[in-house]
Amino acid sequence: MQNLVNPIEAMYESRPKRWWFYTMVLLIVVVLLGWSAGAINFKGLAARGSDVAYGILYSIVHPDVNLLLDLSQNGIIYMLLETVAIAVLGTLVGGVLAVPFSFLASENIVPKWVAFFFRAIILLIRTIPSLVWALVWIRVTGPGAFCGVLTQSVCSIGMISKMYVNAIEDLDTRILESLDASGCTTFQKIRYGILPQLYANFVSTLIYRFDINIKDATTLGIVGAGGIGAALVQCINSRRWSMVGSFLFGMIVLMLIIELFSTKVRNKLARG
Repeated sequence: MQNLVNPIEAMYESRPKRWWFYTMVLLIVVVLLGWSAGAINFKGLAARGSDVAYGILYSIVHPDVNLLLDLSQNGIIYMLLETVAIAVLGTLVGGVLAVPFSFLASENIVPKWVAFFFRAIILLIRTIPSLVWALVWIRVTGPGAFCGVLTQSVCSIGMISKMYVNAIEDLDTRILESLDASGCTTFQKIRYGILPQLYANFVSTLIYRFDINIKDATTLGIVGAGGIGAALVQCINSRRWSMVGSFLFGMIVLMLIIELFSTKVRNKLARG
């Protein structure tokens, strides 16, 4: 036993000494924190800022019940359903369009120059924020839910394609080699060798993007792209805190339901 411990201790003592590397990383982080903090000029809370904070906290526990139960187009339920519809369509359209983009951007599927070209397109889509996309599309379609769907579809392509590419490049290529040796066409290799490996990953990515799109749909409503965001901002600006509480309460309940559903689906995919 002593003979076994000594070589282990010797190997441990002979490990590369990287204290200088960790020290350098720590110094870089400290310098970045100091430089970033220097760009922040805190001038205290805005006038009546405490009143706004109190109004928001009070409104969450004292929402406007009549607005919550209103089934018209001005009610919380209708606006939440519109927000969900925007997120669902945006996720599905973006997820479907991301499939050809991801295969064409994978170096183990297509030549490197083709993959580089489509990766550049995906990077371009991901670089532009969703609010900027919304401001662009709102000039084309006008304000409304359709603008939100187009915006989320384009933004979803960028993120979902990136996740799909990572999954495709981690494939077990031995299956593809076997199918290739059997004389299968490219379509057959994708159908029987690639998609069965990617199904769970693709669905999990779509669910994750749907969670993001639900929150983005609220934000996009601020610029007129449909959803609950515009009405929420109007209530905040007019200090109608009970109505703000109704909107926030409805959004919290919606997110809890979606989180419960997405967690069950992910567990099902993980356990098979």
